[in-house]
Amino acid sequence: MVDTALTDDHHVLRDEGRARRYFAKFDRITRLLMSVAAEMEREGSFSRTETSVIAGYISAISATFSALSTKYLIAGRLEGAFAKHLTIDLHESGFPIYQELATMANDAVQARAHLDGAQTEASLREEMVRVMLSQGRMPVAQQYAMSQRKYFAALQEGGLFWPQMHPHCSSPMGEAEGPRARRLYQIHWAVYDTQLNVPVIYLMEIEDSARTPLDRDAGRWASLQAHLLAQAAAGLKLLTIVKGIDADFEALHPKRLRRIHLGPMYSSAFTLQTGPIREVLDEAKSPAGEDWALAWTLEELASAGVEIEKGWFSKTERQVFSLDPLSGTETGTTKMTRSVILPQRAFQVLAEKAPQGFRDIRKYVVGREGRVIAYT
Repeated sequence: MVDTALTDDHHVLRDEGRARRYFAKFDRITRLLMSVAAEMEREGSFSRTETSVIAGYISAISATFSALSTKYLIAGRLEGAFAKHLTIDLHESGFPIYQELATMANDAVQARAHLDGAQTEASLREEMVRVMLSQGRMPVAQQYAMSQRKYFAALQEGGLFWPQMHPHCSSPMGEAEGPRARRLYQIHWAVYDTQLNVPVIYLMEIEDSARTPLDRDAGRWASLQAHLLAQAAAGLKLLTIVKGIDADFEALHPKRLRRIHLGPMYSSAFTLQTGPIREVLDEAKSPAGEDWALAWTLEELASAGVEIEKGWFSKTERQVFSLDPLSGTETGTTKMTRSVILPQRAFQVLAEKAPQGFRDIRKYVVGREGRVIAYT
């Protein structure tokens, strides 16, 4: 059960068994997210290229959880200064806190030096055998050294989800309509949000009317990268982000921006939740590994056209964005799609209770064999 005596939103997984169950749960969830992304592609939410991009970020998230699981593999057996444990966000997250990823990023910088000065795996195994046979005890120190070696090896290998995943620009997707030939690019980037403690992915389509293509203009591309990362905060509306690009980059015209929130993750065993989702998970009484639900939120903002601002000696093109007539002013989006991914037993309880707040949420249900089926 969750330790409800905590006075803040963070919880330390001190028990080794619980920590392993937590990592096993996320290993299953991240593998299932690939199937969910593929199902969304079939529904027309994403193109094949966009699904591939999203799958790359999901794979990085999976690799990050794998690295953290190795780092804390025997944390429950350690004492004193070595007794460090994974800290997760209990409320509206369920993911590790941001500091866990920040520490991991710092460790990655020193991974090569750490591995160069560490014992080899073969040497550590030999020591483990000697300790068990000659001293009749568990070789905890050697096990810890092995777990840290594997952790730094995973960091050295790369392919993980870092606090900032820098923007990547595709090759020109083609020419778009306009007063002169323009190039259309797809740009994607991601961050681990510092306030929400969840991964957030951005997908943007942007027109370039400059003479030098964006992907060949190092100065302009570096400036845009810095701008996008500075604006990559979940608290900022999409409308604020694209208007900033439109105002600061004369030859760049954002046409579509989408933001995907992968989370929160809810689980009676690891998080504190309120409202219908708590009742659903409690009543489902799902077995270990099946007690969870993951939210997936897609925000989208699309350009509806352009307007021309006339100056004394020039004309400037500004984008006009389409806002949802009911909530667009508040959310800064053209539309927002909320989905939830959950195992079959929890879905059955959700379907029986049919709470009002979940009626318009897309449900992706995981069957016994891992097959994902979508329901409205």
